[in-house]
Amino acid sequence: MKNTVLHKADSRGHADHGWLNAYHSFSFANWYNPERVQFGMLRVLNDDTVAAGMGFGTHPHDNMEIITIPLEGDLAHKDSMGNAATIKTGDVQVMSAGTGIQHSEFNPNHDQHTKLFQIWLFPKYRNVEPRYQQITLDQSLQKNDFAQILSPNPDDAGVWIHQDAWFYLSDFDNGFSKKLNLKKEGNGFYIMNIEGEIEVNGEKLEKRDAIGIWATNEIEIKANSNAKFLVMEIPMEQ
Repeated sequence: MKNTVLHKADSRGHADHGWLNAYHSFSFANWYNPERVQFGMLRVLNDDTVAAGMGFGTHPHDNMEIITIPLEGDLAHKDSMGNAATIKTGDVQVMSAGTGIQHSEFNPNHDQHTKLFQIWLFPKYRNVEPRYQQITLDQSLQKNDFAQILSPNPDDAGVWIHQDAWFYLSDFDNGFSKKLNLKKEGNGFYIMNIEGEIEVNGEKLEKRDAIGIWATNEIEIKANSNAKFLVMEIPMEQ
């Protein structure tokens, strides 16, 4: 298909640090692929497994919108804004790094690993005041629907960020199909299949496969099995 890019699960970068087993959809740390630097304003999509009792020490960020979606287990967070909280499966967390923050994240459980997506988007505005937000999602809204978990608007469903992006989490039954329309002209879609098998505009995605689509106003997603996936609508240019 034209105006699409397919990222198969096994084409991602991979780093196993023992305490952290990470798959990178886009160039990150020691993995660099000139054709996989970003998709529009989406700069990082890391699929991380953090070992029991382990985590990321305090480190800085600036001018990035950082979204964390736990898939299994919990993640304890501390930052230089004074926030200390634990996010669990079914939560979503966002940090606007803006002028600069320091934070740490670790797995507080000593008997199970934590799996999460960490996603970075370039912000619409530079040097905003740093902010932190986390919410617990109503996962029932994801059943055979596109449940909005992020937007640019503080009054909308989900968390909000400084960028014209909308994220959806979905849990489709086998055989179910539904269309999704673009919110903002010129944006593109990036879909990460979490579990099961789906078709996006006829393109088959298995577990952890992803596809980017642009220059279209709608997509259709069909589940070929019970499936869970993340849809991100993202500006293609700043």
